[in-house]
Order: sequence, then C-alpha cells, then structure tokens
Amino acid sequence: MRQDKSLLVITHLSQLLDVITGFGGFLVPLILWLTQRERVLAMDEHGKSIMNFQISMFIYAIICIPLIFLFGLGILGLLLIAVLYLVFPIINAIKASNGEAPSYPLSMQIIK
Repeated sequence: MRQDKSLLVITHLSQLLDVITGFGGFLVPLILWLTQRERVLAMDEHGKSIMNFQISMFIYAIICIPLIFLFGLGILGLLLIAVLYLVFPIINAIKASNGEAPSYPLSMQIIK
C-alpha cells in the first residue's frame, strides 16, 4: 500500500461535483474508493466515511420532502443539508491533507 494524501483530498472534494455539474458527487467517490481501497493507505476508512455521509444526506433529504408541507420544516432541513453538503467535504479534504481521520457528523454508519 502506498500513501497518497492528494488522492484522499480529491476523493473528498469530488463530492462537490453535484454542486458544480449536477451529477457525479456520489459516483466518483464511490469509484475511487472501490478501485483504490486496496492500494492507497487509509482510502478504505475515508471512502466508507464519504459513502456513509452521502447515503445519510440522501436519506435526510428524502425525510425532509414530506416535511415541507408541515409548516415548511422540510425547507429548513434541506437548507441545513445543503450547508453540510458544502462544508464538510472541504473540512475533511483539509483533514486528509494533514493525515487526519475523516469526521462527518450526522452520518449513519451504514457501511462498516
């Protein structure tokens, strides 16, 4: 296994492809994780964290949709998800470049 902090950073930042292009924010990190987890040191840990975060944010967004009709609470939830979706990939990319473990709050541990 080799250490490749730049690939870890790219994996975290690739989540932002959804914001830039409208797609790829789930698929690109998934492909990077699946193809590089055996080759790059700490890729498995970072990849699992990213996938758990992505899946969790999707589930939270699905939950917020019917809540839109309940006093607009779903809109507040979707705004919070949008902020988390923008901020935490950047924070964790910085952590990856420093060799630190990723931390995505509110992530369900779906992939262990």
